[in-house]
Amino acid sequence: MAASINGVGGVGFGGLTCSTKTPLPSSRSSSFRVQMSVPVEDKKRNYTLQKSQEAFNAALNLMPGGVNSPVRAFKSVGGQPIFMDSVKGSHMWDIDGNEYIDYVGSWGPAIIGHADDEVLEALAETMKKGTSFGSPCLLESVLAEMVISAVPSIEMVRFVNSGTEACMSVLRLARTFTGREKIIKFEGCYHGHADPFLVKAGSGVATLGLPDSPGVPKATTSGTLTAPYNDIAAVENLFNSNEGEIAAIILEPAVGNSGFITPKPDFLEAIRRLTKENGAFLIFDEVMTGFRLSYGGAQEYFGITPDLTTLGKVIGGGLPVGAYGGRREIMEMVAPAGPMYQAGTLSGNPLAMTAGIQTLKRLKAPGTYEYLDRITRELVQGILNAGKKTGHAICGGHIRGMFGFFFTEGPVHNFDDAKKSDAAKFVRFYQGMLREGVYFAPSQFEAGFTSLAHSPEDIQKTVAAAENVLSKI
Repeated sequence: MAASINGVGGVGFGGLTCSTKTPLPSSRSSSFRVQMSVPVEDKKRNYTLQKSQEAFNAALNLMPGGVNSPVRAFKSVGGQPIFMDSVKGSHMWDIDGNEYIDYVGSWGPAIIGHADDEVLEALAETMKKGTSFGSPCLLESVLAEMVISAVPSIEMVRFVNSGTEACMSVLRLARTFTGREKIIKFEGCYHGHADPFLVKAGSGVATLGLPDSPGVPKATTSGTLTAPYNDIAAVENLFNSNEGEIAAIILEPAVGNSGFITPKPDFLEAIRRLTKENGAFLIFDEVMTGFRLSYGGAQEYFGITPDLTTLGKVIGGGLPVGAYGGRREIMEMVAPAGPMYQAGTLSGNPLAMTAGIQTLKRLKAPGTYEYLDRITRELVQGILNAGKKTGHAICGGHIRGMFGFFFTEGPVHNFDDAKKSDAAKFVRFYQGMLREGVYFAPSQFEAGFTSLAHSPEDIQKTVAAAENVLSKI
């Protein structure tokens, strides 16, 4: 596939170099040529990111910070943002020809592996019929039935295009149904970039050290109450001081946006009890954990059924998608069945539905989650053992195909605990692992992900690389 970008001198995609039309209005030099695709067989080369550097310099003139999502800019780990050229299975290749074992998985969706042949084949067949209809299609109902049958809390579902959109919509729904306005969220939990959630948020907000975001009106966040994750007493106090005013609690049942943090044994049960006692909804943000911790998500894994659930990532199989769902009586408040308005031109588009259907079919196969659990345990335990062997304070854990670790003795129960991790050491570790051909999320405050495509050999190579790097930092 070839593409041209106006204003970037000679950028080529897929091995084709394209000329451009107009120079960039900048003092930076914009005249360069990058051969984006490099034969992956040519692996015996010195580690270099020269072409990524050239591409990033051009991108800085085209997009804010040179990226379309902040964490990709490598601000918290330093060095050069990496421009990827291709992916397959558990591996990625950048435009300089470097190969990596990937533990980001497009931030979670690639649970069966990148560019899966069966998914690609199904997408190719679907594309012959068109990419977007703007009207109902049967594929929407197929995926809806799969989601409803899998997720305990969902009796009806509405598809959207992103996790942010799902969380924004479910919040509006909770307020509509309860007639209340206030919500409780947890410090370091990220529920997308809608205004009400950008209060003590995780993910890129935590990565860049942004406490909140300019441009968010105080009135928009005045109804957002926060508590430390895993702190039941703090939640009780919020209910007591805001009696009859709280519409819902929204949380990540296992946190992925402050690094990977699991709930204490009784935490989710206590939250479920408090919401019922106070007439508030419990919302599980399962954009990360849905279909990853188990086929029925974190709610099936932990045995706690929320009132509403948001989904994303995995259910799109690598294409943009989100969803929210819950009990029928609640969901029937959504237009056109009810008064709460929410819409989306590309919601339920046939490509995203197809990728989601094929992905969920694969996940339902026997042994799927046992395999994810086994390889992820070996990975995390191997890294922790390597850290301790080489004299570093380190802790971490996993659930099925989701994991994380921190450079601190721990334990880590909330965002404040996570911030005790040695950020400078993480940077050295991260850069060392890149040179060893291992790609983790470029932030201490992001979870990692394994996939069905990760082999025992991938895990062994990663653990060996980690011990090598940790012995030198």
